[in-house]
Amino acid sequence: MFSAQGRMPTQGARDRADVRLRRGARPAPTHPQPSDSLNHPHRIAVVGGGPGGLYTAALLKRLAPDREITVHERNAPDDTFGFGVVLSDETLGGIEHADADVYAALKAHFVRWDDIDIVHRGHRHTSGGHRFAALGRRRLLEILHERCRALGVGLRFGAEAPDPAELARTHDLVVAADGVHSATREAFRDVFRPHVTGHRCRYIWLAADFALDAFRFEIAETGHGVMQLHGYPYAADASTVIVEMREEVWRAAGFDELGEEESTARCAKIFADALGGRPLRSNNSAWTTFRTVVNERWSHGNTVLLGDAAHTAHFSIGSGTKLAVEDALALAACLEERPSLAEALAAYEEERRPVVASTQRAAKASMEWFEDLARYVDQPPRQFAFNLLTRSRRVTHDNLRLRDAGFTGSVEREFGCAAGTPPMFTPFRLRDLTLRNRVVVSPMDMYSAVDGVPGDFHLVHLGARALGGAGLVMTEMVCVSAEGRITPGCAGLYTNRQGEAWRRITDFVHASAPGTAIGVQLGHSGRKGSTRLMWEGMDKPLPDGNWPLVAPSPLPYRPDGQTPRELSRAQLTDIREQFTSAAVRAARAGFDLLELHCAHGYLLSGFLSPLTNRRTDAYGGSPEKRLRFPLEVFDAVRAVWPGERPMTVRVSATDWAEGGTAPEEAVAIARAFAAHGVDAVDVSTGQVVADERPEFGRSYQTPYADRIRHEAGVPVIAVGAISSWDDVNSLILAGRADLCALARPHLYDPHWTLHAAAEQGYEGPGARWPAPYRAGSRPPRTGRTDAPRPRLTLHGGSQEA
Repeated sequence: MFSAQGRMPTQGARDRADVRLRRGARPAPTHPQPSDSLNHPHRIAVVGGGPGGLYTAALLKRLAPDREITVHERNAPDDTFGFGVVLSDETLGGIEHADADVYAALKAHFVRWDDIDIVHRGHRHTSGGHRFAALGRRRLLEILHERCRALGVGLRFGAEAPDPAELARTHDLVVAADGVHSATREAFRDVFRPHVTGHRCRYIWLAADFALDAFRFEIAETGHGVMQLHGYPYAADASTVIVEMREEVWRAAGFDELGEEESTARCAKIFADALGGRPLRSNNSAWTTFRTVVNERWSHGNTVLLGDAAHTAHFSIGSGTKLAVEDALALAACLEERPSLAEALAAYEEERRPVVASTQRAAKASMEWFEDLARYVDQPPRQFAFNLLTRSRRVTHDNLRLRDAGFTGSVEREFGCAAGTPPMFTPFRLRDLTLRNRVVVSPMDMYSAVDGVPGDFHLVHLGARALGGAGLVMTEMVCVSAEGRITPGCAGLYTNRQGEAWRRITDFVHASAPGTAIGVQLGHSGRKGSTRLMWEGMDKPLPDGNWPLVAPSPLPYRPDGQTPRELSRAQLTDIREQFTSAAVRAARAGFDLLELHCAHGYLLSGFLSPLTNRRTDAYGGSPEKRLRFPLEVFDAVRAVWPGERPMTVRVSATDWAEGGTAPEEAVAIARAFAAHGVDAVDVSTGQVVADERPEFGRSYQTPYADRIRHEAGVPVIAVGAISSWDDVNSLILAGRADLCALARPHLYDPHWTLHAAAEQGYEGPGARWPAPYRAGSRPPRTGRTDAPRPRLTLHGGSQEA
């Protein structure tokens, strides 16, 4: 099939998502010089004969035919675990660009399909336009074996590779592609510093001897718990079938006591409808748990990790082989482009690490969705299907609508969207307040008040964002006392003068931006007070003019910070009264909604977290005792806040620190506030302790809101790196949030919501442009758009008719 002289890769651009080789092969030197091995490795060992290792060997040999490359694979050539492999168009494009012969061989065996079927409670919903390509894993390996042999790569099967240190001494480059259990990685674990995390589901790889007509997800609700099937065709007569369930379900169902044959038969019986009553088969299949691999370093001297040895991504997004192949493309390109091996390996890691990290975040979101599948089974059928499809946050409302407008439209209709209305522009009711859309301008501290009095800056800042179309605009944290300020520039509601200044702002919003609600967030800084303005050094103590701090326990926020006094019972009463006085002023000032700030390490948050509350009295210790004072404040404020106006509470659902508030405790906190009459929970995370380690990423806090919404049964506001209207539509339509709060996007663009409506072609009641701004409801033209289009392409040479 292959000759040793394939077509060389042409030059082309590379980016993080589609890594391609730039250069053709160099002529083989007649007498390789010693320096060549330092700059362009000549003698190469590849440990691991999976797709990533084989493809790396083929690419490196093809780029420099004089290289001596050997692949060491412990198993026999025809041994393989698993059945089918799914590759994206993006990955295939990189393969086609780098090696057209391999691409042609793969293409001849692809099974292609467009549909995803979700089957749940007797409903089958199909979403099209997804464009999958798959082939058998064994056939993929055969193609790569043949290619390697044609190029002159040495393939050694059925024996362990030599010791990693010995390989490193006797070769110019060692590529460790030896999988999740990498012996090479373990040999140098002090350098690579791997972190391997186990997860909560058991799964088994099986196969069926017929081709499913779509990528199929099927849910089985059994007496033991929820189980799921992931299946897809990989040949004209075969499909991969993965059965997965939580560990406790697996044990309750007795799978822990069944052998391979019995497990296979049992799975076929449970999912008989999906299989049409046909059997499943195994291939040394065993129940296992997925393990996420992350390494702090990917190279050590002349040894480099690739594929699952370097990183893993959960199978539910089908990225294992994709990542390994893309690693191979990037490594080969970097070795060609960089003047030394050290620079090449550093460039390879620099290029691939952010791509892998992004994929691992998506894979984690997908994996956790399936781990928590029981949380969603009661959703309406179409919303459940949409939720499943968008679980990784990479597939969104907008690109699903492009792929299959009919399916997405049916989900929107079931949700209650009027014709032509994106989910974000549907109304939402809290008590007597109806928000015209689901967008919230998140509270953002401006540090621009004088003696706690909001001035012209606050009028313009909040007024501009109210004119910008959001359903709800929130103030910054408004402090209930001078001692409760974070900085000297924080706004307050502890004097009548401050209340009058706020009235000026709410009057403007109600008069000039009708339909926009404005809410106030009340809080007390606790141990995080008496600090500099953010741009002068966030959380750093004031150089002078400090005021005394109070907190649940005498623990400073930073080592160089002020140590607060532990609050006495009498002081707790005084602070509760400060909150109620501020709430009365807020009601008189005309605010439509009040939020109690119980997050981010401020005073009330300090009571909730076990890291900041070390009290031994009735206000510390158990979660119930730590909740006591925040609930007392909530009840007192609710008692003076007008009954028709809603109250929300902001919480930190995790402290991002060992021993801090855990997600299950956040659910209990939300339930407690719901029992006391909260109308919605604003779910944030962190900022409770200075040594936190948050896992930043797109919409990274929304899973906590999702969990609280479903488990506590209370409406939620999601926050945290929600940056696009597509994100908002996706979260709302999937049922993961009721409202979405955005901060930085509204600093970048005060009219973010109106622009989101214009970009989606929406002109309904959920986003009304103020009359003076209507001329700006369409983007201005930026240049000529009427240039003539090319009509003919003339080819040189003779043309046959």
